[in-house]
Amino acid sequence: MSIYLDHAATTPMVDAAIEAMTAQMKKLGNPSSLHTHGRAIRKEVEGAREIIAAAVGCLPSEVIFTGSGTEADNIALKGLFWAGQALGRNLVVISAIEHHAILDTGYWLAAHEGAELVLIGVDSHGLLNLGELTDLISRRGDEIAVISVMASNNETGVIQPIAEVVELARINSIPVHCDAVQSFGKVPLSFSELGVTALTLSAHKIGGPLGIGVLVLRRALEIPALLHGGGQEREIRSGTLNAPSILAFAAAAKESVERFGLRNFRMEEIRDDFAKRVVDVIPDAYINGIDAPRLPGIINVTFPGTESETLLLLLDAEGISCSTGSACSAGVQRPSHVLLAMGHDDRSARSTLRFSLGASSTLEEIDETLDLLPSVIERGRMANLR
Repeated sequence: MSIYLDHAATTPMVDAAIEAMTAQMKKLGNPSSLHTHGRAIRKEVEGAREIIAAAVGCLPSEVIFTGSGTEADNIALKGLFWAGQALGRNLVVISAIEHHAILDTGYWLAAHEGAELVLIGVDSHGLLNLGELTDLISRRGDEIAVISVMASNNETGVIQPIAEVVELARINSIPVHCDAVQSFGKVPLSFSELGVTALTLSAHKIGGPLGIGVLVLRRALEIPALLHGGGQEREIRSGTLNAPSILAFAAAAKESVERFGLRNFRMEEIRDDFAKRVVDVIPDAYINGIDAPRLPGIINVTFPGTESETLLLLLDAEGISCSTGSACSAGVQRPSHVLLAMGHDDRSARSTLRFSLGASSTLEEIDETLDLLPSVIERGRMANLR
C-alpha cells in the first residue's frame, strides 16, 4: 500500500507539464542568444510568461523567473528592504507564521543589514492580528520598508486577509509582498486585484517541476538584485533562463486554471470528510484552524499524548506519507513556529501532523488512512510513555 498525503510539500507533475518539459529539453538554444536558435527558444519562453501572467492576473513584464519560491521570497524581501532603507525606512514587518524562506530572511536582515524586524501575531485560529498591524502602522508607518504576509499558511491552510493588509499599508505607501506558493491554483488569486507589490509562486506545488519559481513584481519598480551577471529578468535575476522548466510551469499553470473549480471542490469534500471522521476515530484529536477560511487540501491535526515524529515514522511504515509541517524544515527537531504562534505549547506543537491532498487524492485513501490511524496513535502514545 502506498498513500501520499503530503501534496503541500510537493505534488506529482501533471502530464501536460512532463510533455512540455520533455519537448523543450530536445531543443537547442540559449534564450538570451541573438541567433535563430536562441530567438526561437526566447519566443517560447515569452509565450510561457504570458500564460503564467494570465493565470495569476498580472502583466507578462511583471513575471520574473527564479530557481524556486524560496529564491523569489529572498529577492522580494531583501530587495524591497534595501530599496526602503535607501529612503530611510528600516523596519521589516512579517507575520509570525511565515514560511522559513521569509522568516529566516527577516532574521538575516536584522542580523546583517541593520533591519529592525517586527513579527505580527496571529489568533488561536491562525489568522493575522490586523489590530496589531494597524497599531504598528499608525505609530511607525513611515519607518516600515516592507510588509510580508503569506496568502495562506503552508501548515494549517488558513487563508490570510491580504486585501486588508494592502489597504492598511497604502496609507503610508508601504510595499507589501505576499508568499502565495500554497494558494496558487487552489483558491482565486489575482495580483492586480490584491494590489500587492510583489508575489511569490512555485511550480512544483501545482504539478510543475521542482526548481522553478516566479516573483511577480510590479512593473517599473526597481529593487537591488541578489544575483548579478547577464542582466536577465529586468536585471533582478541574472542567469540563463531554464526554458524546459519554464515551459512546464506554464503548462501546469494553464491546466490548473482550466480544472480549477471541479478539482478544488472535490479536494474540499475529501478534506471535510477527513476532518469530520478523524475526530470520530480519535476522540481527543482536534483540527487546527478549522473555524477559519482554509485551503481545500490541508488538514492540520493535533493528537494529544503523541510525538509527531514517531507518528510520522509509524505511518510511513504502513505506507502512508504525511508531514509534521514544512518540508523545508524536515529533519529539524523543533516545534512548529506556526502552532506556537497560535497558542500551542511545545508539547502540543510536537503532537501534530499535516495531511495534505492533491488532484490524485481519493476517498478510498482517506478510508484506509483512518482505518489504520487508531492503532498508529495507540502505538505512538505507548512509545511516548517509555
